[in-house]
Amino acid sequence: MARYNIFNQVHKGLRALLYETMIQLQQTDFTNVEETEDVTERIEIILSLFDSHAHTEDQFVLPAIVQYEPSVVDAFEQEHVKDLQLSQQLSDQLKALSLSVSTEAKIQMGAALCTAMLNFMLFNLSHMKKEEEVLNKLLWRYYSDDELKGVTQSIVAQIAPQKMSLYSKWMMRGLNNTEIINWLKEVKDNAPDFVFESLMEIASAELSEHRWQLVQEDLTEGAMLA
Repeated sequence: MARYNIFNQVHKGLRALLYETMIQLQQTDFTNVEETEDVTERIEIILSLFDSHAHTEDQFVLPAIVQYEPSVVDAFEQEHVKDLQLSQQLSDQLKALSLSVSTEAKIQMGAALCTAMLNFMLFNLSHMKKEEEVLNKLLWRYYSDDELKGVTQSIVAQIAPQKMSLYSKWMMRGLNNTEIINWLKEVKDNAPDFVFESLMEIASAELSEHRWQLVQEDLTEGAMLA
């Protein structure tokens, strides 16, 4: 039986955010104000969500392992330092682009932003892969699935509602139908009605018409069987 993967849902959402943003960035004409504003706003969301994600790992995940595997925790903490450096470089490049005036400068700074974003993306894709391959095995060794779900609940409880909506939006875009259905069912069974209704609104907005229909049909069938 598959063990509970504490990283799966959020990492799929963050990867979807990275993938879609990189495509948008490659297609952006940096001499066009509206296109530039759209993509810089998306990158600011990336910086916010990845920073929050790193803090929750430092606060909730790594402390659960440090007493058993301190050297592993130290290695991941060092990676978070590197991630912070890349985030700062990306933020600095956003500022440089915003200060660009001439067409030539905008194009040049736009290209530099693409490079900074690519460096950030490549590092974080590798980092998340390591977390799923290394940290999951340790978490499974020392904790039960129920205990790990409790960690997830603690993490979710301390995320501000507005930021949680952003995470939820990108998780909807990154998860498959079965994962979304299981997520919605769990929220429906364990959270207040307004939380479930809010999540259903996000699903309706972010999923294609076909996928949204399949999700609704499965939820309705489950309710009828119950």
